[in-house]
Amino acid sequence: MDHKTFIETLSQRVNAGKDETSEMVASLCEVLTDTALDGDSVTFPGFGSFEPRKREERIALHPSTGKRMLIPPKITLSFRPSSLLKQKVRNHE
Repeated sequence: MDHKTFIETLSQRVNAGKDETSEMVASLCEVLTDTALDGDSVTFPGFGSFEPRKREERIALHPSTGKRMLIPPKITLSFRPSSLLKQKVRNHE
């Protein structure tokens, strides 16, 4: 599902205009981003949680040259689905 279809579907479900729904989704993304940058996780009951994880710096080999490279640390965002979501997906098949 692309962004436009998602906004249309969500606006129909919440009985709101497409512009208002688009703003709400954008605000949700901003809050999620700000919270992840602060190092906190965001949990949606019945859906799952988004957790920031810090990857430590490491040494890797460049595939074509074979030279050793230092890869700097970075923060990644991981998603853990809730058991309810897993169960719904499993039973949907």
